Amino acid sequence: MSRNKVLKYGLLAVLTVIVVRLFFIQIIQHDVWTEKALAQQTKQNVLKAKRGEIYMMDGDEPVAVVMNATVYTVIVDPMLANREEIAEKISGIVGERQVATWDEVFSNKTLRYYIVAKNVERKAAEQIVELDLTGVWLQASTKRVYPEGNLAASVLGFVNADGVGQYGVEGAMNETLSGQDGLLKTIKDVNNVALSIGDDNIKEPAVDGEDIVLTIDKTMQYNVEKILAQKALEVGSANASAIVMDPNSGRILAMANYPGYDPADYGNVTSAAAYVNHAIEDPFEPASICKTLTFATGIDLGVMNAEKTFVNTGEITVDGWPIRNSNMDTSLLGIQTMQKAFNYSMNTGSTQVLKWLGGSETEITDLGRARLYDYFYNHFGLGQYTGFELYELPGFLVEPNADMYGLASLYANMTFGQNMQTTMIQVAAAISSVINGGKYYTPTIVAGKLKNGELVPAESKGAVRQTVSEQTSAEMREMMYGTRVVSRSSGMDKPGYYIGGKTGTAQVIKDGAYSMDELQATYIGFGGTEGEMPEYLIMVRLWEEGKKLEGHVHAQPVFDALNVYLQDYLRVQPKLAE
Repeated sequence: MSRNKVLKYGLLAVLTVIVVRLFFIQIIQHDVWTEKALAQQTKQNVLKAKRGEIYMMDGDEPVAVVMNATVYTVIVDPMLANREEIAEKISGIVGERQVATWDEVFSNKTLRYYIVAKNVERKAAEQIVELDLTGVWLQASTKRVYPEGNLAASVLGFVNADGVGQYGVEGAMNETLSGQDGLLKTIKDVNNVALSIGDDNIKEPAVDGEDIVLTIDKTMQYNVEKILAQKALEVGSANASAIVMDPNSGRILAMANYPGYDPADYGNVTSAAAYVNHAIEDPFEPASICKTLTFATGIDLGVMNAEKTFVNTGEITVDGWPIRNSNMDTSLLGIQTMQKAFNYSMNTGSTQVLKWLGGSETEITDLGRARLYDYFYNHFGLGQYTGFELYELPGFLVEPNADMYGLASLYANMTFGQNMQTTMIQVAAAISSVINGGKYYTPTIVAGKLKNGELVPAESKGAVRQTVSEQTSAEMREMMYGTRVVSRSSGMDKPGYYIGGKTGTAQVIKDGAYSMDELQATYIGFGGTEGEMPEYLIMVRLWEEGKKLEGHVHAQPVFDALNVYLQDYLRVQPKLAE
């Protein structure tokens, strides 16, 4: 074959390959290459949504406690920037906000984009703009600002470096607060400049996050936290929590945890445990404050009243396990009324209620366990989610027909709040129903949303069920009032006020067994005007590893101090002497 023919066939083969390749690109892969071309010709910007702010109540007015502030990220193009000039001028302005060394910034000039500093305040950003440095620009963003410092930190939570809410309101309601980012797509020229013409331009506006208003009273929250911290130090407890609730609506007026943390400097903690809201995320054994629920169950089912009697022996044995009273004073032995059993928190008394629930004077029966479980779980909502808007844990109750040994002793312990796990919010909501006429309200911390400067109230759920009768509720208020009368050693309850309460002292499980060296203290009570329905409910919990804390010694003084404050702040009026 001649050379000309070889060249001719070779050229034909090359042309054939080109034609086939063009066909493949233009016809077969048309959509793929069109998309790639558009990607090179299109400038795409994310339009950041403004994060919603968080408010508390100050009287009838919402006030911001979590706000947004504009901050700036300093970006350098290593190919264009003059290292010596910007290193000298920018470092002095951004200070500790600088996140990269200049060696790192200029180690690879092909990157064309390097973040030098973050969260730069507006004043510093303006100074950088005035310098008009080549290869340096600013990108605006927002950060969370907490004008009230660490107020209600465990309730509010924080926003992490990625702009995602963590813990508290910020975490649980992150989607509502975040809103929806928008998108701006425009056709650009070879210099990366957006063109105003073109059918492919797209603008999807950002949808800002919603502003949330909490039911918490800001002034009350501040003072409850202050009192809680002071009293925790006085009584010697490393940890303390308190809830103030409106028992007639389920609205949380204050929710405090000690110690707290600074949400603006959330990384400055010894462990993530500092972020836990112990009032809702920390199930524990609430101890004898649960006698309130046991006695309410007995009254509601007609097996007892305050004047019914039983024989107190100080100690009984159930399933081979001893159940004894904390107060073994011999003057309390023998025939006693249930009011006295409640006053002196007799475990033998609450166990007797369980026996009566099963139709027996001497035995704990299947019926008794079933009835107690029904009230604790189905009526009072213990051991399950309450429906609260923030993160919560359910705890647990052992079912009355569980396949295990020792159910009788386990349920005897449940009558005084042991061998079960509940949260403070569960107990507060349950006992609120016991004192408010029997109406269970789902506890809530969201008052509504702020729109155009006006509060749009959240939809009221109303009472979701009747836990006990109005008559039972009235009798339990009197029993709690009677208990408070006996324990008024502090002398802080003034005439004309109607104050009721109940102590709790719980053993703590260590290494699979109840420890004799650690006790947690609780107190729950209500306040109002004599002859009227309670206006507020307070629950207190104190605990410290390896320490014995008792309800009447350590938790009650905290309640007393909070109660006096609330009487004054809420302007509760005493009943005038007739």
